[in-house]
Amino acid sequence: MKVTFDVDLTPEEARRLMGLPDVEPMQQRLLAQLEKQMAQNLSYMDPEMLVKTIMPAGAQGLEQFQNLLWSMARTATGTGKKSTTRKAD
Repeated sequence: MKVTFDVDLTPEEARRLMGLPDVEPMQQRLLAQLEKQMAQNLSYMDPEMLVKTIMPAGAQGLEQFQNLLWSMARTATGTGKKSTTRKAD
């Protein structure tokens, strides 16, 4: 024999029926604290600050990286600077 019960309860009623604690006040406090911390950390989302964080050397580091890529490309294509020193005959 198979018996089926359909119970129509709200989440609050089901929590009380099962004897589970009400954690909503704690969740509200945690969410408020999280919101406060996120608002304080929005200053880190400043694009200039992000660039400074990612590239501490700033434009010099970017320029050096760019020069490295150019020299590698010149070497790969064979258009690199030729040596100006010659061996003595």
